[in-house]
Amino acid sequence: MPFDRELACELLATYGSPLYVYQSDRLQQTIEHITQAIPYPRTHFHFASVTNGNIALLQIFQASGWGLHANTPGDIYLGIQAGFNPNQIVYSGSNLNRTEMEQVFNWGVTMLNLDSLAQLQLCCQVYQSLSESVKTPRLGLRLNLPQLTGESRIGVRPEEFGQAIALTQSFGLTLRGLHFYRGTGTNATKAFTQVIDRVLTIAKRLPDWDYLDFGGGFGYPYHHNGAAFNWEKFGVELTQQLNNLGRDIDLVIEPGRAAIAGCATLLAQVVSVKWQDGKQILGVDTTVANLSVPSVHGGYREIVTWEKATPLHPTDVCGNTTYSRDYLGRNCQLPALKIGDILAILDVGAYGYAMSSHFLHRPRPAEVLLEHGNHRLIRLREDYSVLLNNQEFVGWANG
Repeated sequence: MPFDRELACELLATYGSPLYVYQSDRLQQTIEHITQAIPYPRTHFHFASVTNGNIALLQIFQASGWGLHANTPGDIYLGIQAGFNPNQIVYSGSNLNRTEMEQVFNWGVTMLNLDSLAQLQLCCQVYQSLSESVKTPRLGLRLNLPQLTGESRIGVRPEEFGQAIALTQSFGLTLRGLHFYRGTGTNATKAFTQVIDRVLTIAKRLPDWDYLDFGGGFGYPYHHNGAAFNWEKFGVELTQQLNNLGRDIDLVIEPGRAAIAGCATLLAQVVSVKWQDGKQILGVDTTVANLSVPSVHGGYREIVTWEKATPLHPTDVCGNTTYSRDYLGRNCQLPALKIGDILAILDVGAYGYAMSSHFLHRPRPAEVLLEHGNHRLIRLREDYSVLLNNQEFVGWANG
């Protein structure tokens, strides 16, 4: 269990149910573990805030000496609000329009990994138009090579590097970095280590190469007895190959899910119990809309309870909407429960609140941080008024 029953009851009595609960000590332990696993001296860690944009949590990463990895202008905005200096933020996104690209420069972000020749050209054009008021950018390319990255829409093929170099030079700029992204949620350490040499060989095609952004995509073992990414093995092999280059290269590592998934629990209460052919069907006061979209970031989360009764029964945990796929868990092994009992849905720190939605018009839960033996609210619970935000209407219906 993530914490004791008494604390779970206290949290729900104080803040209501359902409730996201983050454990600061667990998050800091994970940050320290990842940081120490890579001995290469020129390593810079940047948290991928696409997984979780809560300001209080971003500040924990900043206090730990990490920077921020941004996929969108919104990521950058949140990072600046959390207190990150723009030079601590790396942008690796895609398909910005001109206004958005100008905003990225005006915020002061200088390290950008571009997704296509078209985005590289736009970036250079925007810089040229703003050059008197913004800093010179440190530009890189996102790599697209199916043998290494799988089939992906993201990135630039090596055969396009010549065009990219010439394009950048025509604006008086240089291409200095290569960004390798393996794909989301990869727990197989070998998927990263076996391609290091090939990625480094490709990076050398950039004549001004001085940084490697090596992802991105590190997984988390939601099945606790399943495969887990081996940070120590990865760190040793990557360090060895970088040290053998004979040149100074900055290394950027951008964990997201791997850093934050395990520090959070979604508490919910049972509101309905029924039995169907020996299976327990639990209705709870939250919804699958408060977890990551299953088709995008996986549907399995371990669900536990503080109740210790036996025997255990196959149990479906169902959300509080009429959506036919509103299952938070299928065939869980749980004791017979009653209305009011508390369930803990584990490992929801990544793509939990970040991908939550108002699907079927349910307001989103509050977020709480456990820190130094205390708890504090870090995001208010929404009420139904949020459903009217930004709507324009002529009149107000009676009732």
